[in-house]
Amino acid sequence: MNRGRFLTLEGGEGSGKTTHAHLLRESLERAGIEVIVTREPGGTPRAEDIRSLLVSGEPGRWQPLTEALLHFAARAEHVALSIRPALERGVWVICDRFADSTMAYQGVAMGVGREKVEALAAAMLEDFAPDLTLVLDVPEAEGLAREDRNGGEDRYGQMGPEFHAKVREAFRDIAGREPGRCVLVDSSGSIEEVRDLIWAAVARKFSL
Repeated sequence: MNRGRFLTLEGGEGSGKTTHAHLLRESLERAGIEVIVTREPGGTPRAEDIRSLLVSGEPGRWQPLTEALLHFAARAEHVALSIRPALERGVWVICDRFADSTMAYQGVAMGVGREKVEALAAAMLEDFAPDLTLVLDVPEAEGLAREDRNGGEDRYGQMGPEFHAKVREAFRDIAGREPGRCVLVDSSGSIEEVRDLIWAAVARKFSL
C-alpha cells in the first residue's frame, strides 16, 4: 500500500485555512483519493484538551516558551495517534496548521527564536514533515476582520495588529525559505478563486 500524502494549510488569523481545508478534501475525493481533515492544536482527544489551554483566555496567560512546548506536546499526540497511522493506511491527511504555526506565532512573533523552535521540532518530530504546505496569505487587518470566533477561541485574535503583522511576515519568510515544500497562496480573493489556486498547486505537486 502506498503511503498517503500529508498536506498542511498555514497562515494568519482569518486567512481561510479551515474553509479551504474542507474544500480541498472535496476536490481530492472527487479525484478518487481517500482523505481526512484534522487541525492543530488538536486532532486527538488529549491534544484537544491542550488546545483548550492555548486558544482561550487572556493573551498573556503563558510564557512564550511554555506555549511553544504545549503546542509541541499536542503535536506529538496528534502525529503518533492520528496523522502517522492514517498516512500508513494510504490515506491523505490535510491539517489546518502544523509546526510552521509554532515557528510563526511563538518562534517569531512571541520571540522564542527560530533556533529553539527548530530544536523542538527536531526532537519531537525528527524528520517528519508535510509533503506540501499551502501558506494562505492575506493582509492581517483583512484577516482579523473576517474572523468570527465562537466558543471563546479568540485568544490569538486579541493579540493586536503589530503581533499579527509579525505573524504574516513570518509565514511569508517560511514560504521563501522552503520553496520546495511551501506554496504561497494569495487568499484575499473570493473563495472560488482561492480554491482554484490551491487545487492548481496540489495538482501540480502530485501530478493529479
